[in-house]
Amino acid sequence: MVDFKKVKTPNNTITRNPAVFSEKAGNIYEAVAIIAKRANQISVEMKEELSRKLQEFASYSDNLEEIFENREQIEISKYYERIPKPVLIATQEFLDDRVYFRNTADKEKGVKENA
Repeated sequence: MVDFKKVKTPNNTITRNPAVFSEKAGNIYEAVAIIAKRANQISVEMKEELSRKLQEFASYSDNLEEIFENREQIEISKYYERIPKPVLIATQEFLDDRVYFRNTADKEKGVKENA
C-alpha cells in the first residue's frame, strides 16, 4: 500500500526523456503500459481509502433538507485533491525502480524454442 503522505512526487507534470523509459522496460510502449497498470492500482487504493474515511460521515436519512457541512469531511476532500495524481506517483515509482514487472512473452518464447 502506498503512503501518500511520504510520496516525493511533484504535483504537476514535467517533461521527461523517453529514452530513460525505453532503457528500463525495453521500449517506450511497454513502459507506458507498466506505468498505466501501476497507476490503476494506486487509483483503486486511493479510492478505497477515501471511501473508508468518508463512510464515517455517511447519512442514511432520506430527508434532502438535512444537509450538513462537515468541516472534517471538507478537509479530507481537500487533502485528496492536493496529493499527486496516480499517474505521477506511478511514473516516479517506475523511474526510481520501485515497480516490479516482468515480460511473460519472453518466457513463452524461451519455452517454445527449447521444445
